[in-house]
Amino acid sequence: MAAHVRLLGIRHHGPGSARAVGASLRASPPDVVLIEGPADAEPVLTLVAHHEMQPPVAMLGYALDHPERAVFHPFASFSPEWVALTWALDAGVPVRFIDLPVKHTLVAHHVADQLELTDAPARPADPLSDLALAAGYDDTERWWEDVVEHRHDNDPFDAIGEAMAALRQRYEPSGVPTDPVEQRREAHMRAGIRAAVAEGHQQIVVVCGAWHVPALRSALEPPQAKRDSALLRGMPKVKAAVTWVPWTHRRLATASGYGAGVTAPGWYHHLYTHAGPDVIARWFAEAAQVLRAADHPASAADVVEATRLADALAVLRGRPLAGLDEVDDAARAVLGHGHDTPMRLISNDLVVGTQFGTVPSSTPMVPLARSLAAEQKRCRIKPEGATKVLELDLRQGLHLQRSQLLHRLTLLDVPWGRETDGRGSAGTFRETWQLRWEPEYEVRIIEASALGTTVLTACTAALLQRARQAPTLGDLTVLLERALLAGLQDAMPELLHLVEERSAVAADVARLMESLPPLARTIRYGDVRNTDGGALHHVVGGIVSRIVAGLAVACTGLDDDGSAAMAALVHDTQAALSLLGHTDHLAALHRALIEVCERNRVHGVIQGLATRLLADAGVVDADATERRVSRSLSVGTSPLDAAAFVEGFLGGSGTVLVHDPLLLAVIDGWLASLPAEAFTDTLPLLRRTFGSFEPAERRAIGERVRTGEAPLAHRGQVALDPERVAAGLTTVAQLLGVAR
Repeated sequence: MAAHVRLLGIRHHGPGSARAVGASLRASPPDVVLIEGPADAEPVLTLVAHHEMQPPVAMLGYALDHPERAVFHPFASFSPEWVALTWALDAGVPVRFIDLPVKHTLVAHHVADQLELTDAPARPADPLSDLALAAGYDDTERWWEDVVEHRHDNDPFDAIGEAMAALRQRYEPSGVPTDPVEQRREAHMRAGIRAAVAEGHQQIVVVCGAWHVPALRSALEPPQAKRDSALLRGMPKVKAAVTWVPWTHRRLATASGYGAGVTAPGWYHHLYTHAGPDVIARWFAEAAQVLRAADHPASAADVVEATRLADALAVLRGRPLAGLDEVDDAARAVLGHGHDTPMRLISNDLVVGTQFGTVPSSTPMVPLARSLAAEQKRCRIKPEGATKVLELDLRQGLHLQRSQLLHRLTLLDVPWGRETDGRGSAGTFRETWQLRWEPEYEVRIIEASALGTTVLTACTAALLQRARQAPTLGDLTVLLERALLAGLQDAMPELLHLVEERSAVAADVARLMESLPPLARTIRYGDVRNTDGGALHHVVGGIVSRIVAGLAVACTGLDDDGSAAMAALVHDTQAALSLLGHTDHLAALHRALIEVCERNRVHGVIQGLATRLLADAGVVDADATERRVSRSLSVGTSPLDAAAFVEGFLGGSGTVLVHDPLLLAVIDGWLASLPAEAFTDTLPLLRRTFGSFEPAERRAIGERVRTGEAPLAHRGQVALDPERVAAGLTTVAQLLGVAR
């Protein structure tokens, strides 16, 4: 008796195709099920039957020697291949994948160099677009939904096969794909069919992409078998492994970059899960729940009205069932009231979806991945596809462990969590993280497995590797801080040695100043993380001594850009030493700043900042500060240099002008004395300086000027032109929208 081969041409991740595949298998159970998928995945196929396996998941294939070379094969609950696979395992029917093995596809670029290309026109990116256009549709997705996804009363596979044959005749008249990799893929699938026949199977079902159906019909022809054998002989390969990893609906979306994705996986999941006459009503009921959870009004009456509107739109547009376009239009009109915010919620939670799959704990993993899974379990946080905010109090042991794990993964280039509030603003004991697991992190874990078998050892190795290659002392001290945050105690001795060694020979004061803030934070936050920062004090002392010795020289002769950068470093150095609270270090820095203030050829922005820092620290009193400011704003100083001094002195804060009327009078007097041309030249600097003040500070300064609380030098000395004043007041009134 001859074997009977049924070719079920499907659309990847199509719920209509998935339902049709399930119905076909149940109606005529086969002896064996063959599926388009990597043939070397057979050892892990049985894991699909495990109760812990929940789609969406992906089959991950990677090269053992180069794990960064990897390929994903995602599956959702509505993927036809997944339906066929689970049906076969539940029914006890043999099932196997017959596509080109991963060990070959990972070197597919070599295949393209070794095979000759045909002269046929290239296959279009979306072959179905031709069929949609022929049917009078300008949208391929809508055509496929109407023809396949929304039909439940017939078997579409014969019609799909005929349509694909016509398309392939147009683009591949010779019957041979133009892509050499496609040639070998189809040859391998035909070989898989012949192998099933040779094993004695009589009823064979092949589930494959619709495009491949015409090419697989010739599988049992002897001439084709000979050509396939020649084509598959001597293919390049690498050592590869295949396993399962969790996936997300968001990653199934076309926007994620996965080529066989779908634009609305959440919508397709709904269509597959709730197939029936009430599928649209159920959708709007779920949409209402999403909106109510976000405090948007959505009543039962709204659900009924939206359902009726979607059905009416489908009738008007000649569709058998309301599709995503009709549902979106109805939701926007009824539930969203024409606004975008409710629609964004529906799109994120329902249209795309937030489902995150799981795989069994027995799934093959590299040791580092097993270590990470154990750490996640110990810290009681699990990877999820949706964004989650995690508030940590580092005084609690569990929270400290969570923080260390997240920092360690960041060092491994696995940014599962991202800090949203810096420690400076959140406080010593608190951290705020946003967590979202991305499937590609699985590959990065495999790549990092070469560094160690546990998260701790791999992270320590990665950190030390970066430290030895750090280009500057500042980069090295940042790594030292990150080692503290990640709790990498074993890395601290070598890091401290590298910092001390590099700082001892560093001659660049700017680079030394860059290194100080991370060291100060490391010492400051060492207590809460149970880290001994004592060894760092000696390093900090040496760096501070070299900074203060060379600061005045380093600040001399700089241009505008260099002075702005140096001023920022001086400010950060002062803040770092204030954080440490070491009086001797602060006193040494203040002595150096006094020298900076009195030195010639130092840019005004640096002198202004130094004067302000000395005044705030009480090193110079109010009278001395006013004398320094007055001298820097005297007639002998160029207007641009004086404006730069003002910018540095005020430093983005107008508080000193609010509380010191004499200083306000000095600056106001200087401004009033500027000639018109000089005022125009200095205006950009002044606008930048005063524009950086807080609104409350600007209001307070204006109020002092208006009420006469500040002894302004020019008050009453300037004769006003009534005509020009009236014109100005009229313009201001128009801008404010008040009558005059």
